Amino acid sequence: MKIEKYSFGVGDRFAHQGEAQLSAIMKAKEQGYNIVPVWNKSNREHQIIHSTPESTRAEADQAVSRLGWTDRYYVDADHINLSTVDNFLDHSDFFTLDVADYIGQPAGQSDIDSFLAEYGRYTGELKIPGLDETFQVSRSALEKITRKFLYAIQEASKIYEHIKSKKGPESFVAEVSMDEVKEAQTPAEMFFILLMISHFNIPAQTIAPKFTGRFNKGVDYVGNNSQFRKEFEQDLLVIDYAVKEFNLPENLKLSVHSGSDKFSIYPVMGELIKKYDKGIHVKTAGTTWLEEVIGLALAGGDALKMAKEIYAGAFTRQDELCGPYATVIDIDPYKLPEPSAVEKWDGEKFANALRHIPGHPEYNPNFRQLIHVGYKVAAELGTAYTDLLKKHHEIVGEQVTTNIYDRHISRLFGV
Repeated sequence: MKIEKYSFGVGDRFAHQGEAQLSAIMKAKEQGYNIVPVWNKSNREHQIIHSTPESTRAEADQAVSRLGWTDRYYVDADHINLSTVDNFLDHSDFFTLDVADYIGQPAGQSDIDSFLAEYGRYTGELKIPGLDETFQVSRSALEKITRKFLYAIQEASKIYEHIKSKKGPESFVAEVSMDEVKEAQTPAEMFFILLMISHFNIPAQTIAPKFTGRFNKGVDYVGNNSQFRKEFEQDLLVIDYAVKEFNLPENLKLSVHSGSDKFSIYPVMGELIKKYDKGIHVKTAGTTWLEEVIGLALAGGDALKMAKEIYAGAFTRQDELCGPYATVIDIDPYKLPEPSAVEKWDGEKFANALRHIPGHPEYNPNFRQLIHVGYKVAAELGTAYTDLLKKHHEIVGEQVTTNIYDRHISRLFGV
């Protein structure tokens, strides 16, 4: 199974917006941009929502059937490891092998020695075609990289081999994810990470590295755009060289995690993948959940009341809800409106505060991030929440489609 050049991860917490999401992908196709959807949901999200991987597959299949989508589509077992993968095996054909927690844990000394002995020939001057900079890799530097990453890739191999033993090697796409760490990987580190991936015979088709800066959930990139450009271009060129040098899949491409709403760097990514004729995978993830809340607010009445109830619940449970997402959110609690104030807002003001329109005078990124992690509150409301999604599916779906197409696809590809 070979994933297409362009793919968009479309997360859907409550599995009600598959058709609205796919509509955006189909609109892009009409404009000449062939993007495949990848419905993604993590084990943590399933546990909070009390859903199953089977429901994600059912949503994707239903959307595709109802809208007559004839191209490929995927269901991603997002951020899985050996302890969580089995529940996804029957329903997923894209597996994000998350090894971030293993980075920095040293492999066995004999494994390290063996790797250094086999690949010591890459010490010295490392020249990546297309990059002006030349990297000097000493024996000690290579050993440091090996100690930092070898065990993590060994773990990725174990997960991959387990999936392959259950599904067969041609029935799924493998991604290696190492974005949820503190420091971006250097070009030399990326080179040797890809060497390790090849060494352990993982046919990775996408890789999610860490970039400098903050990739907070649902809001724009926070960092130096010039530094991001440099790192993104370096990674593209390292991958291009490693594919040839290590016989990796020729369609191996970058995956940008927490990629939703990174509006300021979308033009950078779009420019560089066009310059080098490369593919990309972008995860939009939780933005769909936020568009649901925006749609409910605009619907007014009981739906607006529900949106306000969700915010009030999240406001009183900030520590609980924000804790698991501490590395990917930045909320200034002093800039959060009091629920009593929000109670007086009309639907338009609520939507304006939540909708990500940079420069809008009522947009509040702190408000947006708190509701982003507050989906647990909506989950606890059960059918009271999902019944309103069904009742107002047209206005909610309109928000979802517009968000993915106008704010994401159009910015990335310059449509």
